[in-house]
Amino acid sequence: MSSLVSRTLLPATQNPHPNQIEEEDLEYTEDPTRDVSAIKGDTIVLGTKPSSSPSASSSSSSSTSSKTTHNTTTATTETDTRNLETILTKIAFSSGLARSTKLAVLETLLNTYLHTTSTIPHILSLGALRLPFTRSFTLQKTGQLLSLRAQLNLYSELTDSLPDLFWDSRHELGLEGYYDMVGRALDTNVRIKVLNEKMDYAQEIASVLRQQLSERHGVRLEWIIIALITVEVGFA
Repeated sequence: MSSLVSRTLLPATQNPHPNQIEEEDLEYTEDPTRDVSAIKGDTIVLGTKPSSSPSASSSSSSSTSSKTTHNTTTATTETDTRNLETILTKIAFSSGLARSTKLAVLETLLNTYLHTTSTIPHILSLGALRLPFTRSFTLQKTGQLLSLRAQLNLYSELTDSLPDLFWDSRHELGLEGYYDMVGRALDTNVRIKVLNEKMDYAQEIASVLRQQLSERHGVRLEWIIIALITVEVGFA
């Protein structure tokens, strides 16, 4: 179990966001009468009902000490298994919450990006032939947008159906269902779709900036050519 936790927690310490902290929380309670977990409203109900002990079915007055030892060992093993299943269930719910907080960080970054380019549509609506933005500004905004899109769709597990941690777990545990429950409760998939749509809009603005940059560069080349032709005619 320690190796499982270390493989999961160590990568999480890389590239943290100390200045971009987001929080996501749901109420949490344990129910010893349930053998499955669920989300009710804003509360995670964790089912911790223990498995029935096989010693109850072997109620014989003439049971030997070896049978008693075997039943005790079996009960201990089942308890350990149940505890491991409970831990994996908690990790599944926690992974869903972590997914939402990662998405919240990207939402904040994109809103900041859109704020820095919010004046461009207004300037274009006034009929401006040239935008007052430098080549450095254009390249910077293009790079920032590409970085945000990559963080959402390529370099994280935000768009994955299930984190890699749960691929080796038993299907009967229902970890994927718990992970999806948190996603539905926090509208994760809807937010991812909206975020991609906002990025499409931001991409259109970046395309306008690049087009203006290309046209400006083309005009500069034309004037250089005209100047060279004029000099050549002057010396002819």
